[in-house]
Amino acid sequence: MNMNKNEIKKEQPLKPSRSQTHPQNLSKHSSFNSPNQIQAQLFSAGPSASHKIAEHDVGKDSYVEDSEHGTDEAQLIKAKVTIRKPEGMTKKEMKVTATPSLFFKDGKKRIDYILVYKKSSLQVEKRSTFERNLREEGLMLEREQSITNSDIMFVKIHCPWDTLCKYAERMNIRMPFRKKCYYTDWKNRTLNSLYRKTIQLRSWLPKNPMQLDKEALPDLEETDCYTAPFSRARMHHFTITNKDTFFNNSTRSRIVHHVLQRTKYEDGKTKMGINKLLNNGTYEASFPPHEGSYQSRHPIKTHGAKNHRHLLYKRWACWGMWYKYQPLDLIRRYFGEKIGLYFAWLGWYTGMLIPAAFVGLFVFLYGVFTMHSSQVSKEICQATEILMCPMCERSCMLQKLNESCIYAKVTHLFDNGGTVFFAIFMAIWATVFLEFWKRRRAVLTYDWDLIDWEEEEENVRPQFERKYAQVERVNPITGKPEPYQPFMDKLLRLMISILGIFLMISLVLTTVFAVVVYRLVAMEHFASFKWYFVKKYWQFATSGTGVCINFVIIMFLNVVYEKVAFFLTNLEQPRTELEWENSYALKMFLFQFVNLNSSIFYIAFFLGRFSGRPGKYNKLFDRWRLEECHPSGCLIDLCLQMSVIMVLKQTWNNFMELGYPLFHNWWTQHKIKRNEQVLKLPQWEKDWNLQPMNLHGLIDEYLEMVLQFGFVTIFVAAFPLAPLLALMNNIIEIRLDAYKFVTQWRRPLPARATNIGIWYGILEGIGVLAVITNAFVIAITSDYIPRFVYAFRYGPCKGQGYSQERCLKGYVNSSLSVFDLSELGPGHSGYCRYRDYRAPPWSSNPYELTLQFWHVLAARLAFIIVFEHLVFGIKSFIAYLIPDMPKDLSDRVRREKYLVQEMMYDAELEHLQKQRKCHGKHYHQEWP
Repeated sequence: MNMNKNEIKKEQPLKPSRSQTHPQNLSKHSSFNSPNQIQAQLFSAGPSASHKIAEHDVGKDSYVEDSEHGTDEAQLIKAKVTIRKPEGMTKKEMKVTATPSLFFKDGKKRIDYILVYKKSSLQVEKRSTFERNLREEGLMLEREQSITNSDIMFVKIHCPWDTLCKYAERMNIRMPFRKKCYYTDWKNRTLNSLYRKTIQLRSWLPKNPMQLDKEALPDLEETDCYTAPFSRARMHHFTITNKDTFFNNSTRSRIVHHVLQRTKYEDGKTKMGINKLLNNGTYEASFPPHEGSYQSRHPIKTHGAKNHRHLLYKRWACWGMWYKYQPLDLIRRYFGEKIGLYFAWLGWYTGMLIPAAFVGLFVFLYGVFTMHSSQVSKEICQATEILMCPMCERSCMLQKLNESCIYAKVTHLFDNGGTVFFAIFMAIWATVFLEFWKRRRAVLTYDWDLIDWEEEEENVRPQFERKYAQVERVNPITGKPEPYQPFMDKLLRLMISILGIFLMISLVLTTVFAVVVYRLVAMEHFASFKWYFVKKYWQFATSGTGVCINFVIIMFLNVVYEKVAFFLTNLEQPRTELEWENSYALKMFLFQFVNLNSSIFYIAFFLGRFSGRPGKYNKLFDRWRLEECHPSGCLIDLCLQMSVIMVLKQTWNNFMELGYPLFHNWWTQHKIKRNEQVLKLPQWEKDWNLQPMNLHGLIDEYLEMVLQFGFVTIFVAAFPLAPLLALMNNIIEIRLDAYKFVTQWRRPLPARATNIGIWYGILEGIGVLAVITNAFVIAITSDYIPRFVYAFRYGPCKGQGYSQERCLKGYVNSSLSVFDLSELGPGHSGYCRYRDYRAPPWSSNPYELTLQFWHVLAARLAFIIVFEHLVFGIKSFIAYLIPDMPKDLSDRVRREKYLVQEMMYDAELEHLQKQRKCHGKHYHQEWP
């Protein structure tokens, strides 16, 4: 693509990079800078002064050797250094102070990583070799003894400028490119005109209360600047105004972790990496430090934020911000792109639940308002002369149909005219949610400079190396020899793992069978209970206690499944950590999905389907009569099962996610205060006393939300309030997770990622399964199809169409068959009714299935086929219409790639011309 000179805009000063922006009031005046630097001199001297200071720091000795048996606490706990006010600094900025516990003892070298070990550990030689090799790689180390535990030692790691540049180049980290920004004149004029009109229009509209205030959160200022892979040879191309802040804290931590993963601790090809040293006990922990305290004695509105952690706590993790949008850019900057994408997905999912919750609530309210006018409910409530057959063997008596009036009205709340519409809506909603998430993810990867990022070649897991160290082959990508797992060994382990999965699923089905047996035994006892309330509503008591017992079994088995999934995944011997995570996540999803939904599937599709008829009931082990559906149907049991499990599980998960870390951290602080050794701990020791992030990273967080997505979509036709409950839970979940990440956990390694991994495929699978299950729920579990057939074929509106409730007049009587009680033996006489389509006892073929039964069955099968094909067709059409990346974003990405090449070419020519003028030499150097 060629550009005319009159189309090129004149050179402008660049803004900060889209991926490397820093808060103005934090990067210059808070604890990110050394407390011994005089800020006024830096501001007056400009960038060159900071460059000189940084270069001076690099020249220091790269290691400070401290005694392992003592430390100077007076040097450790220093008084805060107040920054002298430079010219032009506001009163608000002047009060920000620097935190000395984020630096070495000299107060200049910033701590980028922390290693923790015990002096009593026997792995002294490995640790010494490892640390010596770290110093040879260019890192600076400093030891510090714990104040609260004399056996604990901390190794503080600082990465100097030269080392940062070297590994940033090796890792292809994209940094802000400081050359020109090109825009065509017509585009610039159009954008400026549109921007002014948009600003004018927004000034007339009321402020969005959910929008974050940019004055209170300056990190969200929009930037638009190009980035390029860092290169030391072309360092003059990049916007390096301050070497201390050019690489932000997340990038510095990633670089140090990269070095730790590739440094040897013994001779040998596989004897390297901090993970192996953590596994063999050489080190107790490794983590990047938090950026100071998340609390402050001064309000953030008047004194500003102390650091990014404080800012995240006040503008994200506080409960008062529950209705605000999340500061995703700040989350990504502090915790990394992988965690940022999780919260972006969780926020997107929660926002998409709002329309689903409103529609579900509308369907429920429609049932509330039409409950008393429903023809079916009226007939059941007015049926004072219809006697229903006993629903159990010994203790149940004949009961009037109108005693089921309450059940009929409650069933109508969930099984009404809006059920089919809501099921179709939720199937389409799931597709729209996933398709628009792909577009949202594309925008985020562009804003976070992940478009051209490719995941690095992962290291082989230490367990894999130990197991297959004797068998090697050349990696086709790296060209280096590495351990190799033979195909037959891999196949055998995979088959054993699959067999273990089936055995655990069989265990789930066994527990469901045990709950079914409990229900069969309990209904006889509750029907003869001495309390009148329990005796009258024995079916509700049976279902309620069965659900609670099932929930306890589910939570117990979840603990077992976690250990089994961990064992089976290790048995497979995955090669890399990513393969291990995907395999473990898939097993945990399969186990917990079957565990949670097996009882729901039983109630939806099997309860009351094989019980038989009066006089010929089917019995389990020839002893317990199989359970029947209530005269109003089985849908009320399904709703009860879903609501109890969904509410209790979400409540329990939220309690365990926050309750355990809170208790553990409180107990640790209590022990420290009881010792009365110190009034204030340095930041690295505070972080050591916090809980580490979950062993499996974000797997547990994703798993909880994906299982909830299954509840929201799979059986939503039977429980339209599920999206509303999920929405309420997720609003709490976001703040709970935010509070946990900011205050209760050590800072996780800021990892990079471009998507949510295997979970997207699982969500798509759930969306497909939801269409099938909702079709079966409407056709088989609910009475929608029998009512539909009656209205068109047998009711008073036969041949006229189904238009009003009057068309269902006589439906209840039509859906009940007649049984002669005298067939039960002497002492019984008269007739009773039961739910089925069978001929009466006085017909020529008594108790045979009637023609209406076959009409209903055919209509059910036809509905399933039509519903599935219709919904799948709509889903596919919507997915085809919605591109994965917005058109303007696609054009912008291609144009920026072109412009970056042009700018780098021009910058190199300009640099060569300057060198020629300075040295008077001619360089015959081509652009590589």
